[in-house]
Amino acid sequence: MFHVASEEDIKAGKTTDVYFINTKRVLEEKGISKRVVAEVTASSLPKGYAWGVLAGIEEAARLLEGYNLDVYAMPEGSIFYPLEPVMRIEGDYKEFAVLETPLLGLLCQASGIATKAARFRKLAGDKILLSFGIRRMHPAIAPMIDRAAYIGGCDGFSGIAAERIIGEKARGTMPHALIITVGDQVKAWRYFDEVVEKDVPRIALVDTYCDEKQEAVLAAEAIENLYGVRLDTPSSRRGNMKRILEEVRWELDVRGYKHVKIFISGGVKEENIRELSLADGFGVGTSISAAATIDFALDIVEVEGKPAAKRGKFSIAKAVLRCPRCLHSKRVPAREVKEHTCERCGSTMENMLRPLIRQGKLVAELPPAKEIRDYVLQQLEKVEGIE
Repeated sequence: MFHVASEEDIKAGKTTDVYFINTKRVLEEKGISKRVVAEVTASSLPKGYAWGVLAGIEEAARLLEGYNLDVYAMPEGSIFYPLEPVMRIEGDYKEFAVLETPLLGLLCQASGIATKAARFRKLAGDKILLSFGIRRMHPAIAPMIDRAAYIGGCDGFSGIAAERIIGEKARGTMPHALIITVGDQVKAWRYFDEVVEKDVPRIALVDTYCDEKQEAVLAAEAIENLYGVRLDTPSSRRGNMKRILEEVRWELDVRGYKHVKIFISGGVKEENIRELSLADGFGVGTSISAAATIDFALDIVEVEGKPAAKRGKFSIAKAVLRCPRCLHSKRVPAREVKEHTCERCGSTMENMLRPLIRQGKLVAELPPAKEIRDYVLQQLEKVEGIE
């Protein structure tokens, strides 16, 4: 019915690029069986970002589980830098050749979304940040999008399909469609207040028919327990959004509604979030859900224990040592891993590539989304800025 691959086809490598099928056939028919080491690395990040947030490890583990491989990976949610391997796979190349395409797809897109969410988190500070962008993307991947946005730092998400895998309830209130269908904004707000569960914050959408500040005041007068108002003004009618925000805040305050919060959604981007700092929260859509993917590549770096790499890549298996205190990191040959002291702050560095799968069996715990999100937020406190 829908143009999507099944879980079984993905697991079996049936969503691969055809040249991997050709490669596997050649190796099998010529009787070539060689143990290789391959690494997943991003040579650069979108728009010159200094760092990214790794996501998709749980799905990657499920993809590779059951194949006769040894896999090492950074914990999901780890901040990583260009040229650092985030995953290492060891085994007969025929065993995982056809899995390269789905593996990279799982890591590249989720990491791109998590990275973008983390950048918004840094920009928004402690203000509420919600993922509102699944309507711009294929519905088959809606849960992945909201999960990646959540672990990257969003406080919540709008898609109900993600509730099961995240363990949190979706968040949202009302669309313009409710107000238009009812035919009167005040009635629509009151009907919402009467019908929807009381644990859902009363946030009124206040830009359907009239000036935003006028509707905001109407909402505050109509709903006794109003938590906030949301501005979702389309770009064709928006004008100076900063000024509109200032006017709404002023008119609410002078009438005794200082407790009513203001939320902004629709067209929120990195470059305009700072000028909208008067808002109490943001619903970010396409900027997060359609974030640029991380261009991870999977490259062989050893064959039968000997260094081997194509032009532009660094051979032999590597470890990534990271300082847990300042996040400074360095690459070293995996065979030479020993205790290293951070040259910046003197702390003992940790090896970030940790066992994930041994001989096809999952050996690492896959933490819940909230735990991964907490890990990301801890790291974001240590990185300076978003560049």
